[in-house]
Amino acid sequence: MPEDKENKGFIRRFLDLPVDSVPKTIFVAVSICLGASMVVSAAAVSLRPLQEVNKLKDKQINILQVAGLYEPGSNVAEAFEVFEPQVLEIATGKFTDKFDPATFDDRAAADDPETSIALTDDPASIGRQSKYVTVYLLRNDDGSLDKVILPIHGYGLWSTLYGFIALEENGNDIFGLQFYSHGETPGLGAEVDNPRWKSQWNGKKLSDDSGDLLITVAKTVPPEGEEYHVDALAGATLTTVGVDNLVRFWMGEAGFAPFLENLKAGEI
Repeated sequence: MPEDKENKGFIRRFLDLPVDSVPKTIFVAVSICLGASMVVSAAAVSLRPLQEVNKLKDKQINILQVAGLYEPGSNVAEAFEVFEPQVLEIATGKFTDKFDPATFDDRAAADDPETSIALTDDPASIGRQSKYVTVYLLRNDDGSLDKVILPIHGYGLWSTLYGFIALEENGNDIFGLQFYSHGETPGLGAEVDNPRWKSQWNGKKLSDDSGDLLITVAKTVPPEGEEYHVDALAGATLTTVGVDNLVRFWMGEAGFAPFLENLKAGEI
């Protein structure tokens, strides 16, 4: 005699349903999604150390490039050992031993209210500014300073651009500038990656003899002269304005000006 439907358990009733029934279809879909999410999560966790290693390597390559020291195929970690990282207190323009330069995270510090400040005057549109940043010193064989690499960032058209600017030992002559992370429009704002555009920065000056900050990214040469001018990005007005704002912000009084004054005074 057939088993009464009421006497069947839940699982038995579920198994007796047609394969294409709504409950079984939903069960299969949910099971697949659950399994896939577990696989993706496990892969993300297991790959995180490798991602961090690659992220660090990419950052080191960019610092080597902006300093003119990168050679394709070379051992990046070994080549990077020529730099002396230091954590800088922005307000004083002096190095601090509160943090380990090897592990200090500039971006995390900018998000932490304990190590950052909210900006009211914010031309670079970064919201909060870390009180501390990691800078990189490049010294000559005799120990004298050759170059200093400073981190910079600010908003363009679609994204925050993160990069480095390399200055000569006098703290005023620019050796190079480049961005390593941004989401600007390909062919327009993304031309900040174009080697021809980046090469313009070499040899430019930040300030005049009076200390006035004059470096400008614009379509036309300013009255102060070509040595303070970098051509605007063609067809990318807002990205150009963003780059101009962020460079002037970080090289100004709210940024690295105290440090650069100490550098010029021979206190670094």
